[in-house]
Amino acid sequence: METTSLSPAAEPAAPPEIPSKFRAFLTRRTWWLIGAVLLAAACVLGYHWAFGKAKVLYSTAPVERGDIESTVVAAGVLQPINYVDVGAQTSGKLKSLKVKRGDQVVVDQLLAEIDPVLADTALTAANATLANMTSQRALKQAQLALAKVLRDRNEELFTQTIISRNDRDVTRTNYDVAAADVNSLSAQMRQAVAAVDTAKANVNYTKITAPMAGEVVSISMLEGQTLNSNQQAPTILRIADLTTMTVWAQVSEADIVRVKVGQDVYFTVLGQPRRWNGKIRQILPTPELINNVVFYDALFDIPNPERELNIQMTAQVFIVLAQAKNALLIPAAAVGNAAEGAATNVQVLKPDGTIERRAIQLGIKSEISAEVTGGLKEKELVVIRRITPQAGSSTKSALSGRKGP
Repeated sequence: METTSLSPAAEPAAPPEIPSKFRAFLTRRTWWLIGAVLLAAACVLGYHWAFGKAKVLYSTAPVERGDIESTVVAAGVLQPINYVDVGAQTSGKLKSLKVKRGDQVVVDQLLAEIDPVLADTALTAANATLANMTSQRALKQAQLALAKVLRDRNEELFTQTIISRNDRDVTRTNYDVAAADVNSLSAQMRQAVAAVDTAKANVNYTKITAPMAGEVVSISMLEGQTLNSNQQAPTILRIADLTTMTVWAQVSEADIVRVKVGQDVYFTVLGQPRRWNGKIRQILPTPELINNVVFYDALFDIPNPERELNIQMTAQVFIVLAQAKNALLIPAAAVGNAAEGAATNVQVLKPDGTIERRAIQLGIKSEISAEVTGGLKEKELVVIRRITPQAGSSTKSALSGRKGP
């Protein structure tokens, strides 16, 4: 029997040997790839550092010369400096009006007439009463003369003891009574004369004349209306002098403490580019409450020869507290809430692009500008605010936020 012997398990075949030249080629290529990757990464990082990083820029404004003023702003209304309400001093029907709105009148010019029937009747009655009193006094004066004669005679007879004391006393009494009657009627006559004078005045009052020269600005009554002056004198029309107007400026209680008589003031009205100037003449002591806010009236006068200003016009008033000419100015935003006349700090952009924090002295400050009295020179750039553009924005777009040269 043939015996077959089994050989041990076969080992795996060894890989073929790589030639030395090819192995050196693979090593050089690996290093080139690594270098290219590192260079690309460096370029990406450099790009993001140069163009993608947020840069700090500044909005600036140059220090410039100009004029500045500190003002209190108020609303005002125009009124005539002088006016008078012409009324009726006697009752009756308004018979006629001799003027109309807008007419110019002079002193004592006839303006209106009231029907004189009632006044004439009252004058006639007063004259009749006076005549009656005159007659009665004449009668009493005659009686007084007779009583005097009787009294004097009885005095002599009593001295001669011809008449009794009683007879003498009677004549004395009669004389005293007659004298009292004369005095009473004399007083009544004076009263009657006064009534006549009043009636004559009422007749004159039926013709209403102008108490001052000016313009008829309003008429309250119409022809034919009945006027009753017994309770309150009815106003017929108003005359005003429009050659000078008064501005009533309403100043809040927060600002009135800074407003003084004599301060310069100017105002404008709607639809007029012109500016009118004046000085505060008076500050009324009694306030006015409007919408729970306390206001005081500051008055100043404005010549109005050309009649450009009219009654009840609305004025925007500027009361000048302080002003400076050709001063160094910076935007008020650069100093924030710093008070007028205070020392504060600002940031100055230097020519090399760096920021310097500098102490300055403020003068006058308005809502727009602030005067610098020390610490800055003309044309220096002050920082108003810092601008930080978002990452990825271009340098050109970021620089557009910078102001100034």
